[in-house]
Order: sequence, then structure tokens, then C-alpha cells
Amino acid sequence: MMVFAGSGSRQLTARICDYLHIPQGLNETLHFSDGNTFVRIQENVRGRRVYVVQSTVFPTNDNFVELLFWIDAFKRAGAESVTVVIPYFSYAKGDKKDEPRVSIRARVCADAIEVAGADRVVTMDLHAPQIQGFFHRPVDNLYALPTMCERIKALRLNNVVIVSPDVGFAKQARRYASCLGVSIAIADKERVAHDEKAEVLQIIGNVKDQTVVVVDDFLTSGGTLASVSEKLIEHGATEVYAAVTHGVLTGGSIERINRSPIRKLFITDTVENQPVQFSEKIEVISVAPLFAEAIKRIHNRESISEMFRY
Repeated sequence: MMVFAGSGSRQLTARICDYLHIPQGLNETLHFSDGNTFVRIQENVRGRRVYVVQSTVFPTNDNFVELLFWIDAFKRAGAESVTVVIPYFSYAKGDKKDEPRVSIRARVCADAIEVAGADRVVTMDLHAPQIQGFFHRPVDNLYALPTMCERIKALRLNNVVIVSPDVGFAKQARRYASCLGVSIAIADKERVAHDEKAEVLQIIGNVKDQTVVVVDDFLTSGGTLASVSEKLIEHGATEVYAAVTHGVLTGGSIERINRSPIRKLFITDTVENQPVQFSEKIEVISVAPLFAEAIKRIHNRESISEMFRY
């Protein structure tokens, strides 16, 4: 087993290797002045099973292309297999042709990863789970739910209700509610453009005099999360917390979160190289143990689904 880091996930990879009690693989990435990316493996990987960890965000396109170069480099260096660990797969949002003359971006990315030579893909909380079907190779979609629920339980909150920020995440929100033994409500929102803004129309379910925990797979501008939290307070919620797997926090997002009624926002460390400075409202929870356990189980040919029996 050899675990290597791409430049988008160096901190997470170090935590994964610490958990597995193995040294991190030696490699380097160089970025030239003309925009070209150069990758180099600095030790022998012939006949080894390699795991390369790389989130494809900040910067999205550069990190994705770098990932393809890593896959190719390991294959050409004689690795027995290359498992791609993508903590945050940014193009998962492009999972369908929902208007004329647009690309199904997730499918293009899946094809590129396979053509480069990946033998297996591991990711977390895919925005659209059906993307697993875009690949002809095995895809393991992990969930941050166990880690998030453990942190929420530690807060010892009273009268908790889990809220899904839209109908699309309702199924996963029910799993959070089941894990915590609480009820669920759903925010009905409408998005009419590609400007990352959505209007919250109503709250489906009772949140009056309840402590609300909003759960989601990712956030970018923070606008939807802020709007949902304000709507929940209007409907009588006493406190609002949020647990979001991928904190893709862009310019202005911290200010929106700080102005919102949210008391605490929990995100994971699937996204690094953040362009913003976190405020005291944001707490980062590591999912390195989940990825490390998945890597260990893949290496030992054991079941990964056993990790998520809840």
C-alpha cells in the first residue's frame, strides 16, 4: 500500500497516512509560468497498489488535470493498480443535460479518469449518486454522516430537528434523522439561474421551538444556507446549526454565514486551499479516518458498505 497526495489534498493525505501508520509517498507537483503542470513520483512504485488523494477544487480545472497526470504517471511507472481518492468531486454538479446544448460535465470527467488509467475511484457524498454509473470501474461513495452525527451528538442539543435545504437532499437528511433518532423537515427552494442564488419558498414540517440542524452535501456562496436559516427562525426555530460535508467557501460566503442566525457551521476537510479566512462560526471536522478505513478495506479486499450500517 502506498498513499500519495495531489497538491489539492496534502493535509488530508497526511492525516490519512497517520491513521494508517504508514509513510506518505514521495512526489512533487510543479506549476510553470505558462500554466503547464508537471508531476513527478520520487520513489519506486513498480508492482505496488497506489492510492492518490486529490480534491478537484481551488483551482478546479488545474487540480483535475493534475489528477489525470498522476494516474498516467503511476501507470507508466508500473504500479499494479491506481485507486483515485477524490474527497470532493467538483464536477459532480454537472450530472445531467437539463437544458439544450450543454455538456454533461461529470460524464466527461469520468471518461477522462478511466482513459488515464484509474482502476478504482473513492469519493465522498457525491452531489448526484447516479454518477457512479458514469464509470465502468468500481466507485465507492463514502458518507460524512457518521462523523457529523458523532459531532452533533456531542453538542447534547435538545428538541432537535434535521432540515434538508431542498427536496433533493431529503433522502440523505432522513438518514441523519434516523442516526440521531429525531424528526425531519424540508425547505422548499427554487433556483432559476446559474448565479448560485436560490429563493426559499416555505418550510415543510414543524420547527417551532425546535433546535434545527441543516444538513447538506456542499455549499459555495453560503446564500442558500443563510436564507434557509432565516426562514427557519421566522417559523419559530430557537437555534440553527448546520453540517455540510464539502465547504467550498468562495468570496463573500463567510460574511453571509456570519450575518445569518447560524450558531455553528460544521464542515469536513475534504476541501483545502480555501480562498477565504474562516470565522469562529466554522468548525472543521476531519474525515481522514473514514478515507483511511476505506483504503485499508479496499487493500484487504473487505466490504466498505459495512462502514455505513446505521
